[in-house]
Amino acid sequence: MRSSTTVIVLMGGPDAEREVSLASGGRVVAALETFDDLTVVARPVDAPEESGLRAMFESDGADVIFPVLHGAWGEGGALQSRLERIGTPFVGSGQAAAELAMDKMRSKAMVAELAIPTPAAEPVSPGREIGIPLPLVLKPIADGSSVGVRMASTPEELAEVRPALEADHDRLMAESFVRGRELTVGMVDGAMLPPIEIIPSTGFYDYEAKYLRDDTRYVVSPDLPSGVEEDLETWSRRILDAFEVRDFGRVDWLLPFEGPSGPRPTFLEVNTIPGMTDHSLIPMGAERIGLPMPKLCRRLIEAALDRG
Repeated sequence: MRSSTTVIVLMGGPDAEREVSLASGGRVVAALETFDDLTVVARPVDAPEESGLRAMFESDGADVIFPVLHGAWGEGGALQSRLERIGTPFVGSGQAAAELAMDKMRSKAMVAELAIPTPAAEPVSPGREIGIPLPLVLKPIADGSSVGVRMASTPEELAEVRPALEADHDRLMAESFVRGRELTVGMVDGAMLPPIEIIPSTGFYDYEAKYLRDDTRYVVSPDLPSGVEEDLETWSRRILDAFEVRDFGRVDWLLPFEGPSGPRPTFLEVNTIPGMTDHSLIPMGAERIGLPMPKLCRRLIEAALDRG
């Protein structure tokens, strides 16, 4: 680190998760402002072109960029491609990893190639029958934070939720519904964090349960059947390495209540810019290993500067 380092925190973006991004960005700014040797500039953005970002960074004297955007544009490769061409060091994964992780069908195909379990899924085409048997989950292929995720248990429920989702999203997928415990494993600068169990008060872990309600329970290092924690850590690391996720990331899992070979986790998705709000999971796991929010954020910008 230099004697004085200027950090630009990018937040907002054009996607459905803009408000979550602004909340994440605000917490990152507050955490980094606790350090006297850092000059922190908060930059809410929409979807600026490369020239606009370059001019912003030059006017601010940026040494490192901390993007905290969620959704297809902010963490799906479009922003990352601009940042790579500009060349200022930035926190997080590059374009290729961001694009892969944001596309849930590509992600599941990659994980299947690694011989790691994942629920059956298929793309949904308008007017074509879905081959995944009920109950199933319908979700956008390229959105995060459970935006647009709907469950259907009956033909009537499917007929109700499908048209609305097809009207709002260009690409959908159907995924087999798995009854089980919701778990996640994070990574910070190569260090795996302890698993966290997510226990929504009702239904499943949707957008409201993640960010708007206070009745979701989180258990860091929950009691798990023998061998499950080892599977979660080993498989999460293997996935993050295969995707080339760097600095920080999160892998989401389900642990089925029933299974033919005993309880084994099944993969859901990878997140390359995890939330940093007061409800978010990476800060929870990092706190457990001695990285409170300020130290966590500083470690991430140091990783970017070391690489840059």
